[in-house]
Amino acid sequence: MTFRPPYPNSQYQEYELTADKKRMDLDYLYNLLCVPSRYSTGLPPERFSPVIENSLCFGVFYQGKQMGFARVITDQSEFASLWDVFIDEPHRGKGIGQALLQYLFAHPQLRGTFRWFLMTEDAHGLYQKFNFKTEVYNPYIMMKVNVGL
Repeated sequence: MTFRPPYPNSQYQEYELTADKKRMDLDYLYNLLCVPSRYSTGLPPERFSPVIENSLCFGVFYQGKQMGFARVITDQSEFASLWDVFIDEPHRGKGIGQALLQYLFAHPQLRGTFRWFLMTEDAHGLYQKFNFKTEVYNPYIMMKVNVGL
């Protein structure tokens, strides 16, 4: 196993961005992502832990409280899939989502990834800033290919 130094936290205005899974508020994330809602049809609590453990996770904190999140499933070379990107409603429209994605894409385990996928209903404009394109066959799926890597 190769030693990887921790990915440093970053600051955006008064918000802290981190990839430290120990900092993630699992109760908050479970209630937002797994309790039946707009984001989920429901996931049993015993299946939530592997979701976090087997993903690269990124959190956004404001005054010590988590208010944003994103996770990536990847082989760290050919493929990455972006999931569960959100910023709490009161903090939207301040560029935090864009800062979170910049932080995420700069992660050393993700920088050389060739092909990215994601699904979104309503955030196409955000992802287009990062060269994602809507797939013709399904308007909810977006993809980007990093040519020349």
